[in-house]
Amino acid sequence: MISATQAKRTLKDQNRWQLWLVIAANTLFLYGVIQANAIELSGLKGVFTDAKNLVSVGFAVLIATVISGFVSADMKARIVFLRWRNALPGHRAFTHYGPRDSRIDLQRLAAIHGTLPADAHEQNRLWYRIFKTIDELPHISQLHRDFLLLRDYTAIALLCLVIYGGFAIAMIRSGRVCFFYLALLVAQLIVVRQAAFHYGVRLVTNTLATAALQPQKPSPRSRKKSA
Repeated sequence: MISATQAKRTLKDQNRWQLWLVIAANTLFLYGVIQANAIELSGLKGVFTDAKNLVSVGFAVLIATVISGFVSADMKARIVFLRWRNALPGHRAFTHYGPRDSRIDLQRLAAIHGTLPADAHEQNRLWYRIFKTIDELPHISQLHRDFLLLRDYTAIALLCLVIYGGFAIAMIRSGRVCFFYLALLVAQLIVVRQAAFHYGVRLVTNTLATAALQPQKPSPRSRKKSA
C-alpha cells in the first residue's frame, strides 16, 4: 500500500530521481565516449574507475533539475505531440480520440456532462474536469505519472541532443565516432518522444473510458444545457 508520506508527494517529485538518472547516464556516456574516443567497454569502464573525472551525483541532480525546469509545460507538449497550437491530446478528446476508441461511451458522457464540445480549448477543459474526478484511481494515476516522466524525458533528450551533441562535435576527433554518438542521441529522442505520445493519448482515452463507467450525477453544466 502507498504510505501517507508517499501520497503527499507530487508525481513530479516521484519522477525526479529517474530524471536525475537520465541526466547522469547521458553525462557519463558522453564522458566515456570523449575519454576513449570510441564507444567500447574499456572506455566506459574507465568512467567508473577514474573518480576524479566523474561528474558528481550532486552535480547531476542540479543539471536534471535545471534542465527539466528550463522548458515550459506547453513547450514540452509541443515537442511530444509535434503541434504548436492545441498540442495536448485533450484538445481533441471528443472529436478525434473518443470516437476512435470503442471502449468510450460518448453518449453516456454527453448525458452526464451535456453536449460534448467541438472547440479545442473547450474539449481540453472538459476533459481535464473529468480527469480530476478520477485522477486518484490507481491506473489513471500511474498513466499520468508515466506520461509526465516520458514528457520530461523527451525534453531532456532534446536538450541533450543540442547541448551534449554540440559538445561532442567540439571534443570528439573521430568523425565516425561523433556521428555514431549523435545518432544514438537522435534515436533516444525519437523513441522516448514516441512513447510519451502514446502515453499521453492513453491517458486521455483511459480517462474517458473509465469516467463513462463511473456512477455520477449530471454536472451543473449538463443541467444548464438541458434547461
